[in-house]
Amino acid sequence: MIYTVTFNPSLDYVIQIENMELGRINRTKKENIYPGGKGNNVSVILSNLGLENRALGFKAGFTGEAMEEMLKEYGCQTDFISLPEGNSRINVKIKSNKESEINGQGPEISKEAVEQLYTKLKSLTPDDVLVLAGSIPDTLPKDVYEQIMGCLTEKEVRVVVDATGELLKKVLKYKPFLIKPNQYELGELFGVNIQTEEEIIEYAGKLQNMGAVNVLVSLAEKGALLLSEDGKIRKMKPPKGRVVNSVGAGDSMVAGFLAGYLNTKDYEKALELGTAAGSATAFVSWLATKEEIIGKLVRPASEYGL
Repeated sequence: MIYTVTFNPSLDYVIQIENMELGRINRTKKENIYPGGKGNNVSVILSNLGLENRALGFKAGFTGEAMEEMLKEYGCQTDFISLPEGNSRINVKIKSNKESEINGQGPEISKEAVEQLYTKLKSLTPDDVLVLAGSIPDTLPKDVYEQIMGCLTEKEVRVVVDATGELLKKVLKYKPFLIKPNQYELGELFGVNIQTEEEIIEYAGKLQNMGAVNVLVSLAEKGALLLSEDGKIRKMKPPKGRVVNSVGAGDSMVAGFLAGYLNTKDYEKALELGTAAGSATAFVSWLATKEEIIGKLVRPASEYGL
């Protein structure tokens, strides 16, 4: 089973406005509501690709209930912990002449609620995969990812971490199965401005030396680069298309990579499916469907176990 954890999930209210003007009444041309949060995005793409998964995290109020029901409608299993007060946040994504976001704070998460999550995670086995994705709310200790991975070390659970900065650096000692920085985040980790492919390989290699089993670097319009545990460097250019949505593309890449690897145990195909999934989401208004992802593949879908 694949488990995803989103500490601060949301309802994403995505609106399209012709020309956004501050200080004026602006009327939408189009609006949609989706379940949000990086882990939730990974769960939806996994479900779209036919992989069973369970979304974990915290929910509160009517927004939390709506978020969970939407995930179920997309085929995800859920096991969220209910918080007694507040509401799960609403994030407003404005698509106009400029793309803007207004992200809510979310409810307070108590120590007792976190302990409930730890109890759920302690039941995982070596056959399971855990995806930790996104930032940590201010109400939680900043080392919560470390605590989780420390608890699971002896269980040999494969853990995917999609996070940035010190949050990512501090978990490398626990040897995460996969990390996925983008080019900017990779440079930020080391305080450098990465420009060339040689530099990408150099600094991704540093992360591997620090403990990461596989390092997947997303490169936007240049595709992706993978340093895998077998010592090989693999590159994949993205399919051509017009980018209409940047939200969720990285999460889709993580999900596609996982699906490709778990289905085939082949890192080349995992990279190909990850790149296809990330690109497919970037070319549509929300997260890509299975058909949209298959349309971006370089081989027949059956070769990826789809």
